[in-house]
Order: sequence, then structure tokens, then C-alpha cells
Amino acid sequence: MVAFTGAGISTECGVPDFRSPGSPWMRNKPIPFEAFMASEEARAEAWRRKFAMDDEFADASPGRGHRALARLVCLGRMQAVVTQNIDGLHQASGLDPGRVIELHGNGTYATCLQCGLRHELGLIRHAFETRRSLPRCDDCGGIVKSATISFGQPMPASMLRQAQELAANCDLFLVIGSSLVVYPAATLPLLAKHGGARLAMINGEPTGYDAIADLVVRGDIGAALEPLLWVE
Repeated sequence: MVAFTGAGISTECGVPDFRSPGSPWMRNKPIPFEAFMASEEARAEAWRRKFAMDDEFADASPGRGHRALARLVCLGRMQAVVTQNIDGLHQASGLDPGRVIELHGNGTYATCLQCGLRHELGLIRHAFETRRSLPRCDDCGGIVKSATISFGQPMPASMLRQAQELAANCDLFLVIGSSLVVYPAATLPLLAKHGGARLAMINGEPTGYDAIADLVVRGDIGAALEPLLWVE
């Protein structure tokens, strides 16, 4: 069994959905990668928006869905969780980070775009808000950016390859809280079906893949997954 999660699994945790009406993401739209790289002004605005969004869900903690999936992995019932989310809540739920495939990166830390060195957000934010200082890598002097994948930034090939291998070789592919409109991530359910897996959808809203699913559960995601917390 492999799970594929989107924003819907985190909304009960206080993390806003990107596309919902009134979403704070619409007030603080991510800066495209090309613009981020092109000017210091764009990078400064990107960091301002990043910290504004961090404040929106600073108190978020793993929900019932995150904890249920972590339990399934711990029991050996589920191989891994592939996620489009950047909130780090799967890892915070106790799930082994090695079993989380983050297709769109992680917003809880930053990395150097040149050498890949990890940088912590607390130090970056303090320097930015006190001196309007933009982060540069201590090791190589490269530009430092939140470890999320921005619009126009290449998705990590290794992550996508792992996700594709998991989808192609599983027995059950469980889609949770994803609208399945962002590519290439949205091709994973098809890859699973072509590999002979059953496809189950747990979502608050319909998706374009419901017609080929073996099971569709429409409703509250946390409530749907909560019984799995007691699976033996």
C-alpha cells in the first residue's frame, strides 16, 4: 500500500488550502523561481511572503490522517507516503522521514541552491527582519531559498523517480486530499492503475480520476482515516 497526499489532509490541522476561496496563499502568492533568481527585490518579497505564510499555520500539528498513515507504515502495512505538501506534518506525526517522498519540497527549512547545504529558518528570519538581510550560504556564498519547489523550478528527479517506482509496484494506491491537477504528480494514480493496483480516493471534492477508482470516499478526511489509528 502507498499513500499519496495533498493539501486536504492538512486543512483540519490549520494549514490553508492553496485554491480555496479566501486562501491566504492568494494574498501571498509564491514568487516564481525565475523571478526569485533574477533580482534581490524579488527574493526579498519572496521571503516576506514566506514568513507571512509561516505565521498563518505556526501552530499546526499532525492530524488524524497524518497519524493514521504513520501507524500503517509503522505496522508494515504501508510502504511509504508520497506527498505534495510542504508542511512537514507527516514527519512530525512520527513517520520515518525516509518513508516520506516530498515532491514539492519542504517549507520548514531552507537550502543553498548551489551546494545544497541546509539552513534553518529562525536565523534567516531574524537577519531578514532586523537588517533586511537576504540569506547567502556560509559555505559557498550561493543563494539560499526555502526548500520548497517554486513554480518554474525543476522537481527533484530522484523524488519523482521514487514516487513513480512506488506507484508502479504497489497493490493499493490511496489518494488523500489531492485535487490531482498538478503535473507530473497527478500521473501517479494512472501509473498505479496501469501496474495493476487498486485505486482508492478519499477527498472532500470530486476529482477527474474518480471514474477509474475502485473506491471513492467523499467526506471529511480525518474522520475517514481515524479508524486506522487502531489497526493492529
